[in-house]
Amino acid sequence: MGVRRDGREAAVQFLYLRDLNGDSALDAFYKFRGLSPSARRFCDTLVNGWTEHQTLIDEQIRKNAKNYEFSRISVVDRNVLRVALYEMIHCPETPPAVAINEAIEIAKKYSTEESGRFVNGVLDQIRRNLSQPADPPDAATDQE
Repeated sequence: MGVRRDGREAAVQFLYLRDLNGDSALDAFYKFRGLSPSARRFCDTLVNGWTEHQTLIDEQIRKNAKNYEFSRISVVDRNVLRVALYEMIHCPETPPAVAINEAIEIAKKYSTEESGRFVNGVLDQIRRNLSQPADPPDAATDQE
């Protein structure tokens, strides 16, 4: 598994743990989970980034998960969305299509096949609304 995928999966797992148990210690999680130093740094970026921008990210999920009450979205899917959305908005080195594809794969691995489609739908809707001035107009079409 790649370093970034491992970091993404660990971030989803930590946020899942946090949702279920309240505040959890990231260091204790790392002792249990085990990660390479590079994956740990990336996981830190994702977890701390979501924590810093939690209100904005969760609001985007609420607005774009049409017909789904936020609290009724599965804990796994909600945290996959959180990690991917943070990466789409705040990690310009990751193309949105890559963040979406990674989220779909993680959702399918840890949740259900239907979760992959749900995550794709929500993130694609958000991607369409993001302003991406650095991308040429045809870049979104080329990545799909």
